[in-house]
This record gives sequence, C-alpha cells and structure tokens, in this order.
Amino acid sequence: MDKMMALTIFVAAAEHGSFSRAAEQLGKTPSAITKAVAHLESELGVRLFERTTRRMALTEAGTLYLEGARQALMHLQRVTEEVEQLQHALRGTLRITAPPSFGPAFLNQVCCRFMREHPQVRLEVNLNDANEDLIDGGYDLSLRDGPTDQPELIAQPLIENRVILCASPAYLARHGEAITLENYAQHDWLLLRHPLLNRSFWWIEHGGQTLRVRQPTPRLVSDNFDFLLACLLDGQGLQFVPTWCAAPYLANGQLVEVMPDYWRALSAFGPWVHVLYLPHRRNTRKVQAFIALLHEHLHGQGAQALARG
Repeated sequence: MDKMMALTIFVAAAEHGSFSRAAEQLGKTPSAITKAVAHLESELGVRLFERTTRRMALTEAGTLYLEGARQALMHLQRVTEEVEQLQHALRGTLRITAPPSFGPAFLNQVCCRFMREHPQVRLEVNLNDANEDLIDGGYDLSLRDGPTDQPELIAQPLIENRVILCASPAYLARHGEAITLENYAQHDWLLLRHPLLNRSFWWIEHGGQTLRVRQPTPRLVSDNFDFLLACLLDGQGLQFVPTWCAAPYLANGQLVEVMPDYWRALSAFGPWVHVLYLPHRRNTRKVQAFIALLHEHLHGQGAQALARG
C-alpha cells in the first residue's frame, strides 16, 4: 500500500475516532481503513489503536506516531505545492500570524492586494499577541516586533521600529500652543502599559544625544494599543506611535507629528519589525512573493523614510 495514503488514512481515523467516519471522509470502505492501519501496525511492530466494541483510542505509540504523520503529510503538501509552482501560478494556502495592530496599519492592504494578484492562493491570517510557534502552529510566516532569539528561524528585518509623538489636528487646535519640554506635562497623554515599557521615564533623542524625560500623569492608560490609537484619532491626547502605524494617518492628515526634533526614539519592543520563517520555506515562491509585497507596500507608503528621518 502507498505509504502516504496509509498515513492519510491513519490521521483521519485518529482525528475522527472512528474507522467508519474516516472511511466516509476519504471515500473508502471501512475494510480499506482497517487494512491500512493494520499495515502500519505490522510495519511498526506496535499497536496504534486500542479498539473495543464500544470505543477506539490511540495507544501511547499511536499518539507519538500521529504527530509525526501529520508533519510528514504537511511537508509533502508543501513540497508538492513548491514543485507545482515552478511551472504554474502560485497556489495553495499561505498561513500568517501577526499582532492585531499590524492589520489596519498595513497588513490588511497587503493581504488584499496579494489575493488580487494571486487568486489561486488561500490566505489564513491569525492576528494575536501570543507569538505563536511557527512549527507547532503550521505557519508559513510570522510578523513580530519583539525579540527574535529563535535560532531555528530566519528573521528578516522588515521596517525600523521607531516611535514618534503624534496628535490629531483637533487636539492641537483645541490646545492652541506648541508642545515643548517645558509644558509637555500639562497636556493629555495616552499611555500604553506593557511589561517591556518603563513606567517612570522616556528616553528621547535630540541633536545626537539621548535624554531621559519623566513621564507625566496620563489622562488615559490601557494595555491595548488599538484602543489607545482610536482615542488618539478622536483627539483625546498625545501618544507615542510606531512609524509603521502612524504613516497612513500622517499621509491622510488624521495625525500630525509633534516635536519631530525631540521625540524620535527606537521602540522598547526592539529596533526592527521582522518577518520570520523557517529555513525550508526560504525558496517557496508564495512566501517570497508575500514578503516582496510587504517591502513594496511599506516603502510606498513612506514609512521607512519617515522612520529614518
């Protein structure tokens, strides 16, 4: 029996907990399912399932073998896609994970354009702050602005992670005076609370020097960046915003950069936003195409130039 088909049958039987349901899913007879599993058990010299008249469950060996079988089938699917893509249009599934704030900042537009340009590729995009494992999660790409100390992954710098001080035109018109180091504490501040961020001081740059500035009492504090951004756009105060997030709002006039000579500083989350992927995905055309589109979009909206001043 074909080994890959036997593995497919075994995985289906394990996931459904039933030979008959696996047979229905795969369009085969229950006897074919039984034969395939028996073939694997004979080859391995162990039982993969404990079966009674009432129930069926994986043995310890079966549980271990299931994970390896899933990985083998996933790898075969990816290799097959890569071989097909050498001669045909991009196809298959591209799985991406990124922080929620990346969505409205740039990822929404990149994904929509990618789907228009590559209609045979399916996207699965999970936006969360969990920093999920690429291997366990089965992801092709991860976008992160935090530490990248995973030696098994390739970490490609995508855009500089510099922050700038921003306000809405409505807020600035309402307060009617320039913001300076002498009066900044009198303004309304929107502050992000995070374990990586100092709660007492900011480090800012001016004229090649780094200055330590005491944080003012905030008007609004939250552990959710997107919530704070919405309040910033509504004119509720001043906020430090990464350039990759601020760029589209600066371009359309919803935000204004305040004190650009003073308030530029690298993010405490790390100096770069990285795109992460596994080494064996380096030459996959759909991965390369998506990364190229990310670079093109971010360069086009001027975020990199803004970040470097």
